Amino acid sequence: MCHLLISLFVFSAIRVTTCEKFDPLAFVDPLIGSRRGGNVFAGATLPDGLAKAVTDVDGEKTGGFATDGSNITGFSIVHDSGTGGNPSLGNFPLFPQLCPGDDLNNCRFRIGKPEQCFRVADVQKSFWSGLYRNMISPQNYTGENPYWDSGVPYFDSYYCICDSFRAQHPLLTVIDPQAQAQMVNSLLDIYKHEGWLPDCRMSLCKGWTQGGSNADVVLVDAYVKNLTSIDWKVALEAITKYAEDEPLEWLYQGRGGLDSWRNLHYIPYLDFDPVGFGTNSRSVSRTLEYSYNDYCLATLAKGLGEGTLHAKYMTQSMNWRNLWKRNQNSLVNGTDTNFTGFFQPKYMNGTWGFQDPIACSNLAGFCSLTTNPSETFEASIWQYQFIVPHAVATLIDLMGGEEAFVSRLDYFHASPLADISNEPVFLTVYLYHYAGRPVLSAERIHKYVPSAFNSSRGGLPGNDDSGAMGAFLAFSVMGLFPVAGQDVYLITPPFFEEISLRNPMTGKTATAKSVGFDAKYRNVYIQSVKLDGETWNKSWVGHGFFTEGRTLELTLGDKESDWGKGKEARPPSYEAASEF
Repeated sequence: MCHLLISLFVFSAIRVTTCEKFDPLAFVDPLIGSRRGGNVFAGATLPDGLAKAVTDVDGEKTGGFATDGSNITGFSIVHDSGTGGNPSLGNFPLFPQLCPGDDLNNCRFRIGKPEQCFRVADVQKSFWSGLYRNMISPQNYTGENPYWDSGVPYFDSYYCICDSFRAQHPLLTVIDPQAQAQMVNSLLDIYKHEGWLPDCRMSLCKGWTQGGSNADVVLVDAYVKNLTSIDWKVALEAITKYAEDEPLEWLYQGRGGLDSWRNLHYIPYLDFDPVGFGTNSRSVSRTLEYSYNDYCLATLAKGLGEGTLHAKYMTQSMNWRNLWKRNQNSLVNGTDTNFTGFFQPKYMNGTWGFQDPIACSNLAGFCSLTTNPSETFEASIWQYQFIVPHAVATLIDLMGGEEAFVSRLDYFHASPLADISNEPVFLTVYLYHYAGRPVLSAERIHKYVPSAFNSSRGGLPGNDDSGAMGAFLAFSVMGLFPVAGQDVYLITPPFFEEISLRNPMTGKTATAKSVGFDAKYRNVYIQSVKLDGETWNKSWVGHGFFTEGRTLELTLGDKESDWGKGKEARPPSYEAASEF
């Protein structure tokens, strides 16, 4: 583990170069998130490893052990991390001890040394611990699959792709592209043997499809970032099947409501679906996610020279607009928020239904597939209104322009409506880039870190979701946040003076340096950027930054500049030619 992390990351922070030896494992604390429902596996394991031995407790929302005062019930050797489940594969009521007389009072334990080559910063511990958790799942089950052996590595425990596609898999693409390519091939191997890509899978079993068909995004993210040794024709076949063929039980795989999707161009509220069976809810969030899934399909089709397929699915990727209700307002505690225009459910006959935009938020109660199911999945319309990552420019126009968009984002993040413990909120922190205000993205992330992400036992805002929270933190600390499914990383000031990442496939090292770095994080405003010594005005870079070993030099200050404001500086955004 130590060798892997050090070989993947060449890391330097304030004065770290004065250290004779740097060991990242000294900064890994597996107990971060062991309180407040982080669901983390609070022990040691190898990357993608099956064996995860730890003490078990009788509390809820644990990955075995928790520091919430729950009673210890025993010890087991197999756990999952970030799922909320207790051990299912063995629990032993006696903990094996190597103590004289099997008496804990006779045990001697090794503790950490008080000497450090520099002061252990909270953000250091959070960063490395996040990387550690990111590498726990999916797990390498090679040789453990009783159903088939294709002669390639087999991975399982994809808890669940609707959460992990946004940051966890993109982070693996950066730090361990070989493992990520194996995971993609394993997804395709599952498709070949079972007929469908999984969306949620654990221990050879299917889980519920909760969002869209988001294995699509994982595959296309790998494609646009040039991962190798993957049969992209099979990938296109698998993704196209998701988009074209509805399974009998789309509760577990594929998409539902495809007749309505093709004919009405949205998923209706209380849809009549004669083809398949699934939970008849989430019409708004499924419409938004299917739209982005279709965009990803179109991206892969274009890359493989399938022009007709590309055109068809680019058109369908804008179906999300059909649920935008221009005159819908939103009240909070009886007071108008003064924002007009929100997504709303729509019946098959084209008339509008209604869901309060704050429903399924911290202001109005939780909802899920089984608890208070609604037209959005585990999040409010306030959260989902920003989830159009391929067409943010169009969304900005619908919301009334750049100033109105920024005001809406500000209101969202300044209120309990923004739940950073929920993965759909991740990208919203950085959407200011699309309105020419990357400085506001930097301000937001410096508020969330360390308020919601820190090295305390409750240092995660919620369920780690198999490393998703750790991946969000790691990218944010590095100052390069991915737009999953696109070759885009949004630039913000790193939390360190300098950070370098060695790509294990190319052997080249990418570096981000901050000129004018302030350890108290007062200088979080980018004044100018150079890429390999040349002026760089764009507020984003592509994956080539990592694979080609390029160098970003960010000059920082304590006031906003014009960097990243111009239209030409903003991240790409698809705008359909047809009027809406």
